[in-house]
Amino acid sequence: MINSASHTLRVADNWVRPYEPGSGRWLVIAWEAVALAMLSWATVRQFDLMGHGVRVVACLLAAVWVVGAWRILQLGVYISTEGVLIRGLLRSRVMRWREIGGVRLQRTRHRLGPWEIESGNTVLLERLNGETVNTELWEKGVDFHARPTVFRAVYQEIRNRHRTAASEQ
Repeated sequence: MINSASHTLRVADNWVRPYEPGSGRWLVIAWEAVALAMLSWATVRQFDLMGHGVRVVACLLAAVWVVGAWRILQLGVYISTEGVLIRGLLRSRVMRWREIGGVRLQRTRHRLGPWEIESGNTVLLERLNGETVNTELWEKGVDFHARPTVFRAVYQEIRNRHRTAASEQ
């Protein structure tokens, strides 16, 4: 079961991610493997570990990597007739269509000192209470960086599903 702010829904088999994950996810997983291998090496060297200590550190960090890689592969936005499921790295969130007032794009910029870096669009869900929820769908992210038409199609699919659900109420 996954908890939303006000409801609990049983996650069924009818949740569909309306896009194929980008190949950039594998680069992130490989990067994390290298980073954890370096952390393992540094830990062994720092604490002069031998034998069982080396195996414990290696197994612990390998387990962290496996769990993290699995979550990275599951990241994304899933839709169904019930609503939207947003799977993040650490938590998941379900929002029913009737809780969503609108779906919109927001232009994102990041500041780095005196410079502003254009980061593209992200999809936001507007709740009926005025709160906005980030969907983690980012135009320049690992899933859509080289596929802007896929990003637009996913955005339109979520908007269409929301409109359909709103007209049925």
